[in-house]
Amino acid sequence: MNFATYTAQGQQFYGVDTGTGMIALSPYFPDWPTLRDVIAADALHQLALKAQDLAVSHTDFTYNIPVPNPEKIICVGVNFPDRNAEYKDGQDAPPNMSLFPRFARSFTGHNGTVIRPPETPQLDYEGEIAIVIGKGGRRIAEADAYNHIAALTLCNEGTLRDWVRHAKFNVTQGKNWDNSGAMGPHLVPFTSAAQLDDVELTCHVNGELRQQDRTSRMLFPIRRQIAYISTFTTLVPGDIIVTGTPTGAGARFDPPRFLVPGDTVTVAAEGIGTLSCTVADE
Repeated sequence: MNFATYTAQGQQFYGVDTGTGMIALSPYFPDWPTLRDVIAADALHQLALKAQDLAVSHTDFTYNIPVPNPEKIICVGVNFPDRNAEYKDGQDAPPNMSLFPRFARSFTGHNGTVIRPPETPQLDYEGEIAIVIGKGGRRIAEADAYNHIAALTLCNEGTLRDWVRHAKFNVTQGKNWDNSGAMGPHLVPFTSAAQLDDVELTCHVNGELRQQDRTSRMLFPIRRQIAYISTFTTLVPGDIIVTGTPTGAGARFDPPRFLVPGDTVTVAAEGIGTLSCTVADE
């Protein structure tokens, strides 16, 4: 079963995403107000058991980001071979990964609207897989890293390109505009290494394939991401790691192909699902 956070009739719920509607589960688990609390309690299986006895409760709803209140969202940059080559600086892949934080309010949910602000027209897309931490830890060994993942989801890690160049070593301000990216549609429980080790990831804009690669080609595999990040910060349940995007973002075309109002961005990955959003001006 896939688990989603959504809004219906002015109230936020979490439940099972059946594909045709939602089975609300949050009313039955008041001790766990959000999916972050469910994950911290290692209780996704309890939600699944409860859902077996229930019917669809909502067919008119709005998707929210799956974990609405993560302590932190950490993103990995330049994590595919062709992405490194895109920079045309003649340098080999670096020995350590590039990282930056994002804030939850910088994302909208599945089928939501990504906002292009008036300060810049350079809104770009980046299709990525995101992992949600289930078991917290510090200095997690690579061999144990997958044991710390609760679930998977998708991300359009929207970027305001000129704002990532406002400072010499800092991209944070170009990555955190309100509603500049999307995340979802739901959480897919992580139960097998095959869900991550060699998975195709694609991103389409208006039906045109722009990005395509496989997780097996990552410069910094997800096991290493968890080990490296947990070296300097304690990972806690509900934390999200956005694992890197393939080549083909709009900034790398000549001339650049930034998003404009009316565009539709669709991110998909085998076994995880499809995340879609449209673009509008603020």
